[in-house]
Amino acid sequence: MRFRVFIFLLWGCLLSSCESAPSQASEEQVTEPLPTGLYLQVLGIAQDAGYPQTNCRKTCCAKVWSGQQAKQHVSCLALIDPVTKQAWLFDATPDFREQWQQLTTALPGLNLAGIFLTHAHIGHYTGLMQLGHEVMGAREIPVYAMPRMGKYLTENGPWSQLVDFQNIVLHPLVADSSIVLTGDIRVTPMLVPHRDEFSETVGFAIEQQDKSVLFIPDIDKWNRWDRDIRTLIRNFDRAYLDGTFFANGELPGRDMSKIPHPFVAESMALLANLPKDQRQNIYFIHFNHTNPLLQTGHPARDTVLQAGFNLAAEGQRFSF
Repeated sequence: MRFRVFIFLLWGCLLSSCESAPSQASEEQVTEPLPTGLYLQVLGIAQDAGYPQTNCRKTCCAKVWSGQQAKQHVSCLALIDPVTKQAWLFDATPDFREQWQQLTTALPGLNLAGIFLTHAHIGHYTGLMQLGHEVMGAREIPVYAMPRMGKYLTENGPWSQLVDFQNIVLHPLVADSSIVLTGDIRVTPMLVPHRDEFSETVGFAIEQQDKSVLFIPDIDKWNRWDRDIRTLIRNFDRAYLDGTFFANGELPGRDMSKIPHPFVAESMALLANLPKDQRQNIYFIHFNHTNPLLQTGHPARDTVLQAGFNLAAEGQRFSF
């Protein structure tokens, strides 16, 4: 109860965070030697529209536009096998070009072995356009998608052209059924409640032997899911969870019930009783441009870290 009170008292100071001047970029990009075995890398941490967001004139984006603060790419993970030089992306974002360049610069000769899609909102699949004949002219890249997601790509242009020209080959996913990749790594989709206008929405479990990662960049509310996130989280060594908004009221003049996400403040309250080592495995990701967690030095960041949780940052790696 004290934790909830603390969060809401702090939030009273944060409601105008988008208007207050941020100090610098949310976090310097992580740079370290490449692992020699399978690893997962964070390629982006922003919500679908990116950071800064188009036509945003508020202080939260102004310093990025002026070059005083680094941009943040849209939320994406990459699974990389440096031995076979294969990479699998989790979502194809509007920042696909920069994200793929980042990977291939670090590991020349890297091949795109597949893309796993969570759902049909703009930040999660529109990067597929880079595979088309106007750009990469890719050949038969496996794209793993749930049934409605695959149907949407097949029946709607310009995505259907990728299928027709065999730039991509659709591989159907089944909820709670695993796909086995290199090195016996398993990827399992889990249906989550979200605004499913064009497709289902899934999160992914990425597992190999005794190591595992959970990736849920979008979900409406934890209490609308038929699983208990508190129980589920105990089975994973790392979890990247929806951190779109820090708390209610972040978008002045907007009814935030119309754009449901579990506020970071809500998630922390829900997960506060987990042991410290489990809380440290939780990394919030998919931040809206208004989210104060993007701003280095903002007290909201200290609140998250002091409560024992973590924040995703571009370049972070997790070795299997």
